[in-house]
Amino acid sequence: MKRTLVFGDIHGGLKALVQLLERVSPAENDRLLFLGDYVDGWSESASVIEFLIGLSQKHECIFIRGNHDVWCQEWLANNVVNEIWFLHGGKSTIESYQNIAIATKQKHLDFFNAMKDYFVDENNNLFIHAGFSSMHGPSKEHYQTNFSWDRTLWEMALTMDKRIKKDSLSYPKRLLLFNEIYIGHTPTLHYDVDVPMQGCNVWNIDTGAGFHGKLSCIDVATKEFWQSDVVQTLYENEKGRNK
Repeated sequence: MKRTLVFGDIHGGLKALVQLLERVSPAENDRLLFLGDYVDGWSESASVIEFLIGLSQKHECIFIRGNHDVWCQEWLANNVVNEIWFLHGGKSTIESYQNIAIATKQKHLDFFNAMKDYFVDENNNLFIHAGFSSMHGPSKEHYQTNFSWDRTLWEMALTMDKRIKKDSLSYPKRLLLFNEIYIGHTPTLHYDVDVPMQGCNVWNIDTGAGFHGKLSCIDVATKEFWQSDVVQTLYENEKGRNK
């Protein structure tokens, strides 16, 4: 049976990604869906991109664009360093590209350019890096940056009064648009949780791989999930995105 396997934010942790894939052991016909933020954090951002390009030749892969990916994409395209990006993981990404050939950089830029802002599957599940603000859905979003930056969707789903029924006029319209919504962007570690979290029909798969957490993958149909080791233990001499 074909599975849809959703992966959280990687943040340059290739060792964690390889380890996680070994534990998941995806079948040839499984769909692998990545929620973005492939770069910025651990030292192997360029290698992560190269690995994912290779992986997409063996499996059906869907790559969502995260906010860190937008920064990296702009740098690869224009060779201009965004100062905020540099301070939030961009430095390690730039260093990972130091000995990378120009042709490879162009291939990686093509990869970033081909990423999706969001994806809706055949079961009306939405996969997006952060969220959206329009009550009519992401296709009607006025600000494209919300796809990779919005936190209001997750905060609403997490804090909503569970006594409100779906047929109530008070039930958030955004949550009624899709069967389930899968996001990354906001590490579950912010809530002292190190596994995928659910708020209403929103699932957060970012378990803090860029910080002191693990990299996670979840099966959409069964909700079985797998995790890498704590990524910091795989990069003992690095800080990742920790300060």
